[in-house]
Amino acid sequence: MTVAALDDYPEPMKSASSAFQASLKLGTTKGIDRSRAVLAMAQALEQSFDDILEANTLDLEASREMAVPELILDWLKLTPTRLETTVEILQRLGEISDPLRRVRNADYQPEDSQSYSQLMPLGVIGFIYEAFPDLGAIAAGLCIKTGNSIILKGSTEASHSNAAIAQALQSGIIEVGLPPGCVELVTTEHGGSLRDLITQDQYVNLVIPYGRSSLVQQVMRQATCPVLKSAMGNCYLYWSLNGSLEMVRWMILDSHESEPDPVNAIEKVLIHRQAMPSSLAVLWNSLKEKGFEIKGDEELVEAFPQLRLVKDEEWVNPYLTKTVAFKLVDGLETAIAWINRHSSGHADSIATESYQESRQFALGVNSASTYINTSPRFSRNPSRGDTVFLGMSNQKGHRRGFISLETLTTVKHIIQGNGRF
Repeated sequence: MTVAALDDYPEPMKSASSAFQASLKLGTTKGIDRSRAVLAMAQALEQSFDDILEANTLDLEASREMAVPELILDWLKLTPTRLETTVEILQRLGEISDPLRRVRNADYQPEDSQSYSQLMPLGVIGFIYEAFPDLGAIAAGLCIKTGNSIILKGSTEASHSNAAIAQALQSGIIEVGLPPGCVELVTTEHGGSLRDLITQDQYVNLVIPYGRSSLVQQVMRQATCPVLKSAMGNCYLYWSLNGSLEMVRWMILDSHESEPDPVNAIEKVLIHRQAMPSSLAVLWNSLKEKGFEIKGDEELVEAFPQLRLVKDEEWVNPYLTKTVAFKLVDGLETAIAWINRHSSGHADSIATESYQESRQFALGVNSASTYINTSPRFSRNPSRGDTVFLGMSNQKGHRRGFISLETLTTVKHIIQGNGRF
């Protein structure tokens, strides 16, 4: 992500203050009004396809001239299909039930009083994202649905696309009578640096960075606001002796199918040392036919010289491409220990027909989610259930796992007395 030099220009503070004032009104609106706002955003976005695609073409041309990596260009490039998917997600957000005001019983009841708790908005959320201009719209939909204002801060590579999308979202917001500050856009052109935004802790209640790990770590180091880390790639799979070759092959291939970002893609595979060499060769050839690059540890490269050697630092870093590295381990306990030290910690898998192994793996792996004999493939708009996901978080702080509507809420405790004193 290209970050502007720090200066004293007050644009981020203006945006943060505007979003804060808008959040005070938005947080008290009815669920039906917030749903209408999200649906209006979807309609405005759909009507702006031509303008957004034209802006995106400008971004792509400028990025190619600046020799931006192909990975970022893939994330940056919008298509009618990607925009239609975004509109569908916003429409679904507008139709699902209101996530706020849900009353829950409290764990304790004071004498002569009744207590309960309910979900409430966080307030103002800053979304820092690298390329992925369509994610700005999805994040805005999630925030408006939960009664939060959002401040969008995209990378310079997507500046024209982000501006066009934000303009469409704001027009939808205004159409239903909500203040335009519900969706703010901080741009480099306005003099707003990353640090300027993520240090506005008097206004901003949560910051969500989304992109490569370098961006996430930068936000974590500089922010004075609470941060919800997101994670992408570097997910592990342990192939047990009790797991089938076809299961492993399908899990790897399917996990890489999420678009436009391989959030839960299996990039590292730990293999039991007693695995049959013929099975490994069949798997590797099958993956190569699908365009994958195969790498191996020293033992595997010695036995199969056609493999490329994995460097030590690669075990802890995501590839974010169709690359899979393989390593031999002594068994399940060794695999769990390796995953806990090297995985990104948000989605790890096991292929085994042993119930005992699956339970040991699920409880022993220190990750936000574990997958047993199933693909960890990520979907923002799953066909089942009543929610939409922005991404995955690997931290144990504010929330962990899927970043959903409930992730963007907090709990308020209410104690109702009966007048006795």
